[in-house]
Parts: sequence; C-alpha cells; structure tokens
Amino acid sequence: MTTFESGSAVSSRSNGLAIAGMVCGIVGLVLFNVILGPLAIIFGGVGLARANRGAAHHHMAVAGVVLGILDVAIFVVLLVAASHNGGSVYFHVG
Repeated sequence: MTTFESGSAVSSRSNGLAIAGMVCGIVGLVLFNVILGPLAIIFGGVGLARANRGAAHHHMAVAGVVLGILDVAIFVVLLVAASHNGGSVYFHVG
C-alpha cells in the first residue's frame, strides 16, 4: 500500500498473514488443532514469503509455521492415543 504525503511516496509493508499464522498456531495449541494447525502453516508460509521480499514480521511468520507443525503433531499424537484406547482419550488430573 502506498500513500502520498507532501508529494513523496511512503510505503508501508505490513505482513498481516505472519501475524495470523502465529495467532492460529498459538490458539491451535489449545483448541481445534486439526483446523488451525494447517492454517498456521499456510498463513505463516505466505507471510514468510512476503517477509523475504521486504515485509515485516519475519520471526512471527517462522513462529506460525513452527507452531502449525506442532499443532498437527499434537493432533496425530492424540489420534494415536485415542486409537489405542478404544476411540477415546481421558485425562485424569489430581
């Protein structure tokens, strides 16, 4: 996005997809990891590509990709645990 101030062009290179990827990855650790994990990988990957071309938030994009992979790994672990326990997983605290 380019805005003109006093006759000169000012470029703002934000990277909302990097932020979206990181947020999806963080929320996916707790809720809906099967949905938010792949979204975090996709948003983080696109945000990383934009960051490599000069946009901001490079580290947030990398965090989104890493957290998305972690979300998918957690889902696979829970799926394997459920398949070994008759289709359900119980957590007993205390």
